[in-house]
Amino acid sequence: MDPELEAFIPFFPKADLNDPVAARKGLAGLAAAVPAPDTTGMEIEDRTVPADPNVAVRIYRPHQAQGGAIIWLHGGGWVMGDLDTEHPWAARIAESSGAVLISVDYRLAPEHPFPAALDDAYAVLTWSYEHAAELGIDPERIAVGGHSAGAGLAAAVALRARDRQGPPIRFQLLNQPGLDDRQETWSALHFTDTPWMNRDKVTAAWRHYLGSSAPASPYAAPARADDLSGLPPAYIATAEFCPNRDEDIAYALRLLQSGVSVELHQWAGTFHGSQAILSAEISQRQHAELGAVLHRALTG
Repeated sequence: MDPELEAFIPFFPKADLNDPVAARKGLAGLAAAVPAPDTTGMEIEDRTVPADPNVAVRIYRPHQAQGGAIIWLHGGGWVMGDLDTEHPWAARIAESSGAVLISVDYRLAPEHPFPAALDDAYAVLTWSYEHAAELGIDPERIAVGGHSAGAGLAAAVALRARDRQGPPIRFQLLNQPGLDDRQETWSALHFTDTPWMNRDKVTAAWRHYLGSSAPASPYAAPARADDLSGLPPAYIATAEFCPNRDEDIAYALRLLQSGVSVELHQWAGTFHGSQAILSAEISQRQHAELGAVLHRALTG
């Protein structure tokens, strides 16, 4: 474990998603304690995307935006998180990448199990593509991305867009994605007591998200997709002490073997979500890399 990160482990709350309401309150408290990002260099606007039901989004537009955009999906095990808890991270990625970032307030499980969150995310992708001129973005330079469960959603959006011949997606930015409900990899089986995210918490997240959907659809658990060809290029980041680690590496390899360009970064000494510890040097490098990778993908 990175020593700067290890020092903070006693202060992290216990990983538990069995009480979704309490978990949401806990995440809101953690997010409120994160140092506020500097947003003086961007415009921030709350909008409502017409859908069934409508979807709230928060649009971050850096003053030097280059025309590219990313549909951004927050983490939280499909159970926690909203526009406010994601604000510190969304603003930082918009600022560091120079991209217009559209943060999505998708519906949460267990009240709204799969496919509600995916439907919301896909509706925002479609709306962004169709309203690109109004939004000041290039419809051919739209990426999808997110953290954790949100990264898994982004991967699912890319699969659905490919299969429906939907809006073209330029890139997938997948940070520690949740991709496989089967939990059969070495890391999923053995990381039972890791900080913030462990096997029990992952199990609870999938239970809430899938509801009665069994077996899981590839649009819920992208690792179940038989064919990964024709998907957008991807950046996949994993944390060493994360139950999702091995399913993410396996997904990256399968993408490569399907002819999809992939950049894979396995961050040694980190745990799931540890980049929230902004004072750690490795967290600063993680955030900088996310911004730089997105900038290259949308301007290259």
